[in-house]
Amino acid sequence: MLFSSMTFIFIFLPIVLLFYFIASNRLKNYILLIASIIFYSWADIHYLGALLLTIFFSYFGAIIVDRNKYSFVGKNAMILTVFANICLIFYFKYFKFFLENINNIFNTDFNVLNILLPVGISFYTFQAISYVVDVYRGDCPVQKNICKLALYISFFPQLIAGPIIKYHDIANQIDSRDTDFDKFNYGVQRFIIGLSKKMLIANTLGAIVDKVFVLDPISISHGIAWLGAISYVFQLYFDFSGYSDMAIGLGYIFGFKFLENFNYPYISKSVTELWRRWHISLGTWFKQYVYIPLGGSRKGKNRTLLNLCIIFLLLGLWHGASWSFIVWGMYNGAFIIAEKFFNIKEFESKKHSFLVNMLCHIYFILNLTIGIVIFRADNLRYAIKYILNMLFLFKPDPQEYLYAIPYYVGKHEIIIFICAILCSTPLFKDFLKPKTQISKLFVNIWLLLLFFVSVATIAAESYNPFIYFKF
Repeated sequence: MLFSSMTFIFIFLPIVLLFYFIASNRLKNYILLIASIIFYSWADIHYLGALLLTIFFSYFGAIIVDRNKYSFVGKNAMILTVFANICLIFYFKYFKFFLENINNIFNTDFNVLNILLPVGISFYTFQAISYVVDVYRGDCPVQKNICKLALYISFFPQLIAGPIIKYHDIANQIDSRDTDFDKFNYGVQRFIIGLSKKMLIANTLGAIVDKVFVLDPISISHGIAWLGAISYVFQLYFDFSGYSDMAIGLGYIFGFKFLENFNYPYISKSVTELWRRWHISLGTWFKQYVYIPLGGSRKGKNRTLLNLCIIFLLLGLWHGASWSFIVWGMYNGAFIIAEKFFNIKEFESKKHSFLVNMLCHIYFILNLTIGIVIFRADNLRYAIKYILNMLFLFKPDPQEYLYAIPYYVGKHEIIIFICAILCSTPLFKDFLKPKTQISKLFVNIWLLLLFFVSVATIAAESYNPFIYFKF
């Protein structure tokens, strides 16, 4: 069930809200847990088994860890619980990829199973792992009520595509929370902002992307190649940040406060800065549970570079079982390492002229746009041909051109591009913080208009994917 669907907006969510607000405080968590299970099972109930196993492993594993904290038994219980969760995600997400590569390398003939990938497994598995590790470290108390833990892992607003929430950030909110008008109102506003990002910007640009990336790079001009890549840069951001906005908004509606997942990543001047602003919950997770345990930057330059390589290899794999994602992760890692070598952090902390800042931003945008092709392409061969086209390193055959730019971009798309550029900056960051009654009225009217247009778009269009659902 998509947040941007009539079923969710006009049936599922109103029913959940009705039961939630008429229920006593003692029953509210159970209402949300039941709603989350129904929400997750909506598309295919077969997904539910992996989620329930994750909850089971994490609950009993953390109980054993807590009873034997800091001992040999506790440490091994933590390792085994984490390993069990990793085995689940490996089987569903990577086992097929692993067998395919074994067959290709060793010319074997292992039967490659058609394994169904549970939606959101990359997100809820990481939440479960962080909980068990935090219990072992003493960063959060063990949760002895399995329903409360199940709610943390399966809470429907952030179950499918994050943000990745750490248990100690919302433990108190699970036990006790208030829902007042201001929180509810802000949650609704935030949900509408996310919905409009998704329906009005991401889907419009996504239609361009799908038209371009289905073609052989030799049959498109350099301009169309850049158009497709830039369109995907914006589609990916507004699709994912739109989902995060909706998730955060839904959290506020039910009294939960989730941490922000994006901080205007496209105003960055380096790849290092991008990863401080993009998918913050994922970057923080890898830093706290992989990078620092590996030694971080505390064990010398060579070890730091190795740790960074490991992190970005895993980041690529996290996004999908594909060599394209692995190369995309290492592509980002290579620039992170280069920027660390040239001490880009110290450079960023100093004031520079407008020209220097602009050159840095151009470097970042070029890097981002080229890298995003690797992320979007179905395979590495296609990505290489596409990037060569973008860089004018081979000349497409004009006789092979199928369409000109006007086929992809009309007046509507131009307006959406302008909106995408403006909304990628902090220009409207205080939009939901009006200071006068007149500005509050303007904001509410504008949001109401956005909601009606977004809903009309949902009703009129069949094209409505969420990119990060497949991760």
